[in-house]
Amino acid sequence: MKIAIVYYSKSGNTQKVAELIAEGAKKNDKLDVKCMSVDAIDDDFIQEASAVILGTPTITGTFAWQIKQWLDTARHIKLAGKLGAVFATANYVGGGAEIAELAMISELLVKGMLIYSAGAGEGHPFTHYGAVCIQSGDELQQARARIFGERIANKAVELFA
Repeated sequence: MKIAIVYYSKSGNTQKVAELIAEGAKKNDKLDVKCMSVDAIDDDFIQEASAVILGTPTITGTFAWQIKQWLDTARHIKLAGKLGAVFATANYVGGGAEIAELAMISELLVKGMLIYSAGAGEGHPFTHYGAVCIQSGDELQQARARIFGERIANKAVELFA
C-alpha cells in the first residue's frame, strides 16, 4: 500500500514539513511513503497510492497556484476513492493556513476523495483540517506533523488493507 505526499515549496519550509509527515507515516510498516514536489510528480506512484496528502505554503491567504494547476491538469490520475489529507505552512500565525487547507479540501472533495484529518477524534494534538506549521515549525509543530502523518497512514491501512 502507498501514500503519496505532494507539495509545492517556495522557500523549502513546506518540503521540510512534508518530510516530517512522511516520517510519521513510515511508522506504519505496511506502507510505502513517497514525498514529491509538484514539479517532479511520479504519476504511477500516485495512481497506485491509497492516500494522497497535499501540502502548500500559504500565499495571500490561500494555497499555491502550482497545486491548483496540478489538480486541474492531472486528469489522467484517478483521485476518486483515495484517502485525502492536507497540510499548510505560513510565515506567521493568522496568515491564512486554515483557509488554504479548506480550499484544498474543497478541491479534493470535488475530485471524489475521502477526506481525513483525525480532527479531534484521535485526541491531542488536534489536527482540525490538517497539520499547520509556522515556517518549518517549532519542535511542537514538527511533532504534530509527524503525528498527523502517522494518523493518516493508520487510517489508510484501516480503510484499504
